[in-house]
Amino acid sequence: MPISMEERQRGFKNKGKGMDECRRQRTNVSVEIRKARKDDQLTKKRQISSDMTMVSPLKENNQQTPTTVPPMNMEDIVQTLLRNDQKSSDEIIFSAVQSTRRLLSREKNPPIDKVIKAGLVPSLMNLLQYDSNTDIQFEAAWAVTNIASGTSEQTKTVVEAGCINHFRKLLMSSRLQVQEQAVWALGNIAGDGPEYRDLVIDCDCVRPLLNLIRTDIAVPFLRNVTWTLSNLCRNKNPPPDLNKIVDVLPVLANLIRYKDEEVVADTCWAFSYLTDGPNEKIARVISTEGVVPQLVSLLGHSNVSIVTPSLRTIGNIVTGDDTQTQLVIESGALKPLRNLLHHSKAQLVKEATWAISNIAAGTEKQIQMLIDEDIIPLIIKVLDGGEFKVQKEAVWVITNFTSGGSFEQILYLLHCNVIDPLCKMLNVPDSKTVLVVLDGLKSILMKASQMTGAHSLMVDGEPVNVLDQITLLIEEHGGIDSLEMLQENENDTVSKLSYDLVDQYFQGEDEEEDDNIAPTTDGGTYHFNADQPRDNHFAL
Repeated sequence: MPISMEERQRGFKNKGKGMDECRRQRTNVSVEIRKARKDDQLTKKRQISSDMTMVSPLKENNQQTPTTVPPMNMEDIVQTLLRNDQKSSDEIIFSAVQSTRRLLSREKNPPIDKVIKAGLVPSLMNLLQYDSNTDIQFEAAWAVTNIASGTSEQTKTVVEAGCINHFRKLLMSSRLQVQEQAVWALGNIAGDGPEYRDLVIDCDCVRPLLNLIRTDIAVPFLRNVTWTLSNLCRNKNPPPDLNKIVDVLPVLANLIRYKDEEVVADTCWAFSYLTDGPNEKIARVISTEGVVPQLVSLLGHSNVSIVTPSLRTIGNIVTGDDTQTQLVIESGALKPLRNLLHHSKAQLVKEATWAISNIAAGTEKQIQMLIDEDIIPLIIKVLDGGEFKVQKEAVWVITNFTSGGSFEQILYLLHCNVIDPLCKMLNVPDSKTVLVVLDGLKSILMKASQMTGAHSLMVDGEPVNVLDQITLLIEEHGGIDSLEMLQENENDTVSKLSYDLVDQYFQGEDEEEDDNIAPTTDGGTYHFNADQPRDNHFAL
């Protein structure tokens, strides 16, 4: 069903349009960034060990109980853990649970379902509570961690068996490796989705997790803790209750300055999740001291895995109100955003353009800052020849600019030759993008119409009708032909808006063109009068 003009107009913030929808939250850009997130940082991680002697991802000596019992097959494991566990020695139990962990640590096709169907999960839960032997406890924790790294159904099995409370207690274990396994397992559970994420939070796991971050913490361990904290912040529908994880904010504010790039990247992802929402949520995050300036500084980082989430977070913040957007600008974001428009990765160019489009939905002062930073010519260059997914974001920059910009700022766009690429975008096979282009052209024509008579554009000392010049430019670049073809578009809103524009602005009588008024081009640059310097043409 085509959306109404009123609904679309609420997509802009100015001129009485809906303030709650003045800037664009992520819609179509979300899918691609989620793909990037999947590549950079998985929501679940399974410990894989080709070396059967490896007993910890930290690769530290964990002083395991020596055993002369050889690895067991599945039948022996079941016999030991289910049938005779009351009679078995610690040595035998250790061998059985370690053999289970080894099976679940296979790189390919770990037998998670086989372990579950054999009824071993309740036995593993009991062994998580085996405080008298932390070697057995560690192996059991590792085995359950790998079960939780599987499908949602497999994760559900260990959650329903009560593992979250067991792992919360293990966060306070006297043994580092056991603590780490608990962190890893809780990260896998929280990464399964919002339901289990909230369950981990509601089981009071946040504070014990934060208590693990000490000055002497090993970097690999800190990476796991940060990754788990990030998973506690992720997922929408619903998002996490910020009131329940508010203690995470100052910790993340410190971690974002940490020396390890993997820790910094995961911290930035956490901030990107926490800023993905209403203005009130954004305000809670950016009130944490030093967060926004540090995020802005990371926009220029050499590691794309850091730039991606920091850019996403900055983009989220500028979907907020004018004050929140201004904080980003005053923190120096415009220059790195401009630099990212030259990036070799199209996805980063697209994300930067999306952020700029939301800044362009701001005040005239903020629009002027985009002009002063010389960002608009780059946007028009992207609009004219970039990848289509980037062009779609560039269209939003121009349309938001024209909606909220002053008459003088609209004239600046014209001097940057915006009409030609806008007219070209009328021909793209994407009705949503075409609607945004039509809105942009409509804003330009409306403002030119409103200013004609009230203010005069002076060329060679004579007043010029700006609206006439703009309509001539649109005609020169094939815009009228495109508008007429769009009147036959299957999208009713596209068809009607195209018809209205032609009817209102392009139905005048044919007249002989006045060479002193007609716009000319010189080397690809638009001039109101080629015989006069472009400066000092304005007397408003």
